[in-house]
Amino acid sequence: MPDTVEDVVRSTGASLKEQLATRTGAMITMFVEAIPEFHHDDEVEQLMVASTSSNLTAIVDMLALGISLDDITVPPAAVEYARRFAQHDLSLEGLLRAYRLGEHMFVQWAIADIADLNLPAATALAATSRIALIANSYIDRVIEDIIDIYEDERRRWDTRTDAARAAALKAVLEGPDIDLRAAEQMLSTSLRGWNVAACIWCPGGEVSLPRLLRIGTAAMHDATGAGAMSVSVDDQHGWVWASSAGRLTVDLAALTNAIRTEAGIYLAVGRAASGLAGFRQTFREAEAARKVALTSRRRERVTLHSDVGLASLVVDRLSDVDVWARQVLGGLIGSDDTSARLRETLREFLDSQGSYTDTAARMHVHKNTVHYRVRQAEEQLGRSVNEQRLETEVALLLCEQLGLAG
Repeated sequence: MPDTVEDVVRSTGASLKEQLATRTGAMITMFVEAIPEFHHDDEVEQLMVASTSSNLTAIVDMLALGISLDDITVPPAAVEYARRFAQHDLSLEGLLRAYRLGEHMFVQWAIADIADLNLPAATALAATSRIALIANSYIDRVIEDIIDIYEDERRRWDTRTDAARAAALKAVLEGPDIDLRAAEQMLSTSLRGWNVAACIWCPGGEVSLPRLLRIGTAAMHDATGAGAMSVSVDDQHGWVWASSAGRLTVDLAALTNAIRTEAGIYLAVGRAASGLAGFRQTFREAEAARKVALTSRRRERVTLHSDVGLASLVVDRLSDVDVWARQVLGGLIGSDDTSARLRETLREFLDSQGSYTDTAARMHVHKNTVHYRVRQAEEQLGRSVNEQRLETEVALLLCEQLGLAG
């Protein structure tokens, strides 16, 4: 029978080491039953066994051989298991919970072994306290490193998988030889239903890329009611798309509300489309809408391609469009408030099929005010609003959407 507390600690360590295989199996069974994240495939399960065994071996060696905590490093199997945990996007909380549950189980084993020795109460209590302290110190040391290992791997894996996903998405969007089946395999998602794509960006860089993508994903989910995915384009720009088996609609109010409190974030959204061709089209439209948003002086937080489709067709020839619009609108293209008010009134008037009553109702002004403004607009145009009506409507629309006035 051991005489001193240190003897009891060493003896208990040696006893536990002899039962290590059985004890490891019992602990793993407990992990699987108590922690959902510990349900693995065969390969990762082998790592779990190796990690558990190596941690138990390290602790019993500290007890049986008197190894100092300063000489202990995280076992390689435990390091690799933490990395694999991160790669599979399993929660760090689940991994840390396993360490604490394992520590508790280990101390209970030690208490049971010491109880079998029928030692004086003071010696048994002191030995138990010593073993609990050693186990706790080991777990604390390992957990510090495990957290760093997990988080580093999570960041590295996120970067790598996001880059791979972005490359696959770009290949699908630009590869004419990629068919539906190949595209679905590359993106690991079905493209047979409906999709809506969006660009999200933060030109000032005030929002980190991971947060930017989370905001974009949440915004598209809120606006469509469908699941959404995202990838980064660069450190200030990402793609987001929502997918559904049924036809999708976009709630503009929900989109706007989702980014309302996020300063400096902008969204450009394509139209809903189906199939592989539609998937590619909605992305092209989102990028085209983004180009309009970047060109326009209006700085709208959300730009829908359905609103700026015409502008997106001519945005690459802005100088030519500007010259043409000035020829059509004449003095109406001024940057002052009066010119802006006249352009708005004339745009509403033409859209209302020349109805003074409807225009007044739309703008919440008196009908006489509309009469007055239309006459003023005609003076600036140098002609009746019924002349060159189509050109006038298009020029007014492009002036509004591309910010040509000034």
